Amino acid sequence: MSNHKIEIRRSNVEKILLGAEKVFAEKGFAGTAMADIAAQVQLPRSNLHYYFSTKTDLYSAVLLGLLEVWKQDALCFETYDDPRLVLSSYIRAKMHHSRTRPHGSKVWANEMIHGAPTLGLALDASLYDWAKIKEAKIRQWVQDKRILPVEPSSLLYMIWASTQHYADFDHQVMIINDHQPLSDIQFERAVQTVTSVILRGIGLEP
Repeated sequence: MSNHKIEIRRSNVEKILLGAEKVFAEKGFAGTAMADIAAQVQLPRSNLHYYFSTKTDLYSAVLLGLLEVWKQDALCFETYDDPRLVLSSYIRAKMHHSRTRPHGSKVWANEMIHGAPTLGLALDASLYDWAKIKEAKIRQWVQDKRILPVEPSSLLYMIWASTQHYADFDHQVMIINDHQPLSDIQFERAVQTVTSVILRGIGLEP
């Protein structure tokens, strides 16, 4: 396959996945038809089936793609050792994707709420070991007295809940913000507030 064809394929798949995120978030898996996604991305339905045989295949690809994005957000756990830098970087990355990929966060939340019926055991293989590595690093910080004693999994849950709230409940956030989306300045303040609360809770200054 030529480089040009590879690039066309990559571009089409990315376009389909992003469009599918939006439609699945708005209509749910059961309420979504491949024709809806085709209309969203302005491609013939046959093009979708060329890349993804079934709606389930496409839905799974959306979910696994989101998991990979969030794993990339957490690379700071491997890159740095300073807990302040690691957690500040992680929270900012999570908040960024809550703002730029809110539909994806909603699709993920819906899958988790229903017990991961689509991902099933694939989720265990993709998520469990990854999370345990992050927990081990947090546990080491506690043992080294670099942060206050904390249950590592609970800390991760708090970060996920705080950051993804801005995507999963964006309509609620907008209502409370006088029916307006958060401005860049307001969103930056939100990032700083979440970061400050988390860090201070484990004995670190922001």
